[in-house]
Amino acid sequence: MDAASDNRHVPLCIDLDGTLVATDTLWEGLVAVLIRRPWLFFAAIAWALSGKAVLKREVAARYQNKGRDWPYRPELIARIKQARNAGQPVWLVTGAAQSTATTIAGHLGLFDRVLHSSDTENLTSHRKRECLVALCGDGGFDYAGNSRDDRVVFDAARRAIIVAPDRAAKRWAKQNAAETLPIAAVSRLAIFKSIRVHQWLKNVLIAVPLVLNHEYAEIGLVLAAVAAFFSFSFLASAVYIVNDIADLANDRQHPRKRLRPLASGAVSIPAISFTAATLLLASIGLASLLPPLFWAVLGLYAVVTTAYTFVLKRKLLVDVFTLAGLYTVRIIAGAAATGVELSFWLLAFSIFFFLSLALVKRYVELDELAEQSDTRLEGRSYVGSDKDMIGQAGIASAFSAAMVLALYVDSKEVASMYPQPALLWPLCPLILYMLLRIWVLARRSQMHDDPVVFIMRDWRSQATTIAGAGLVLLATVQL
Repeated sequence: MDAASDNRHVPLCIDLDGTLVATDTLWEGLVAVLIRRPWLFFAAIAWALSGKAVLKREVAARYQNKGRDWPYRPELIARIKQARNAGQPVWLVTGAAQSTATTIAGHLGLFDRVLHSSDTENLTSHRKRECLVALCGDGGFDYAGNSRDDRVVFDAARRAIIVAPDRAAKRWAKQNAAETLPIAAVSRLAIFKSIRVHQWLKNVLIAVPLVLNHEYAEIGLVLAAVAAFFSFSFLASAVYIVNDIADLANDRQHPRKRLRPLASGAVSIPAISFTAATLLLASIGLASLLPPLFWAVLGLYAVVTTAYTFVLKRKLLVDVFTLAGLYTVRIIAGAAATGVELSFWLLAFSIFFFLSLALVKRYVELDELAEQSDTRLEGRSYVGSDKDMIGQAGIASAFSAAMVLALYVDSKEVASMYPQPALLWPLCPLILYMLLRIWVLARRSQMHDDPVVFIMRDWRSQATTIAGAGLVLLATVQL
């Protein structure tokens, strides 16, 4: 019987990068390795000069992802199962390194054979075509791929299946009326989701020293605060990207974080790396317009956030204190950019307020764990039994923030700055209402995993914030 007409003898060959998984295993591994071990940069250049096959082998040896840690395309997996049920053999045919290919094949358990790059041969494009033709004959295999390099393989296949194609593969599919596997469309806003523009609202804290010192009518200071806001925002987004790349494996096991553009494969590693570099340069450019002290604070923020990404986030309690401190650094940055004097009371209030919110974030993550008390939070140093203590510490921090605010309202500093200081007293119950409501919702398992984002979106929290701002404004009015 002619093998080309019999599915039982014609293998369905599946490409890996961009086809079976919605990412490029080499790019992801290379960038992640260099983020974790930047001293390997020159070694990576040497590997690349020795050939792409060597580069793939060396990167795969250091980026040892488990089979579960890749963003698989469910539509293609369903198609593979359909082929297997029909008796068609299925091969994984990839340019990836041996360890990557065999790990993925072992995890899925769907492949009858695995072909991959060796130490001397990069199994892509013409080499992949020659390999398959030698094994199966011209037209003796079906092939699922996605890229420009796959076109020559499509030409030799009995049937081509196009999966999430790039422009070249899409043109080939149209010219040859090839089957295109329906894949969920990627939003054009994915890159903006990756840089988390909504998180920039946190950097409004930069304006707090200016507002509380009643300097908001000074145009020069306002412009300095705006420049500092965008400088911090651009840097924060670049750090978010680095953090997401470094934490891809953990994010892909999280019920919500796995849907992030980078974790899901909606944004490519090269594109997001270029975005991070551009944001970093823009941040430095804006910072150059501001006083040297702002540079120091921005540098401190960069160092601490980098340390948080690679070390501190995995340390028990150190992570939440670091998060609270990073919010306070934003306030310090605002004072550094504008030259406004900082208040001890403001810094103390900020630490306790944001410590409470950071503890909410950990509480919510612990609440999502299984019932067992020894279940460990992925990528953290917390176990399920820590939840009650975290909750108690967070509520205590909320009351501490209100207490610091009350002491500040009763201070001589406020009496000298505000004609109507008594109008500031309702701020204390308003702050407690906001924080305790968040904790109540967290205990009911109704809280977003990021309480700061929740405050930005929740109308009651917004109303509370507006009411507090109104009281501050009224307290400045001379009757």
